[in-house]
Amino acid sequence: MISPTLTSFSAGSNNGVTSPLPASSALSSDFETFIKMLTTQAKYQDPLEPLDSSEYAAQLAQFSMVEQQVLSNDLLSALAAQLGSSTMGQMAGWIGMEARTTAAVLFDTDPITVLPTPPAGAESMELVVYDNDGREVTRHPMPVSSDPVVWAGVQQGGQPLPSGMYRFEVEATGEGGAALPATLVETYARIVEVQNLGSGARVVFEGGAEAPASEISALREPS
Repeated sequence: MISPTLTSFSAGSNNGVTSPLPASSALSSDFETFIKMLTTQAKYQDPLEPLDSSEYAAQLAQFSMVEQQVLSNDLLSALAAQLGSSTMGQMAGWIGMEARTTAAVLFDTDPITVLPTPPAGAESMELVVYDNDGREVTRHPMPVSSDPVVWAGVQQGGQPLPSGMYRFEVEATGEGGAALPATLVETYARIVEVQNLGSGARVVFEGGAEAPASEISALREPS
């Protein structure tokens, strides 16, 4: 029988960074070489066809623009790294919390609370349960409601399912029995790790499931 229930990080990421030679040092060296080349070019120019001074100015200006662009990129990269470290520090508090997610969650014989979202126009709904390999293992009728529902971890006949990773969907029918698009069902899972991927943070749940931190819709204290 189905009735109402619910389920939230470990900072295990390495923030060490090995930096290459700063681009500003390389640019400084290149700029000196560039000046030497221009000086040598002026020294050995043809007196009958002297170089146009405006060409010098244009080349210097162009090189300076490239130099400033590279330095700006270095500054932006440094700022991004600082922001990433700051985000990881803030998210360290997520470890051990329970997060609301649509990722697969660990079932270890304790009932799991699921939070369905009925599709628009639904007149009947079923909770469909999939194992970690994506195989349907059971389904149960449920009320057309967004109220939390407790899944006891059993099949329709009452046989208990083994411990493992499971995810949930809602399949619904509308007027005249027409099938509606299936919707993912959220549950709560405990966060054991947070990873900084550069482009964003990712959380790892108990049991090994992962999800982008941006997809976490809620956090709560462990139940």
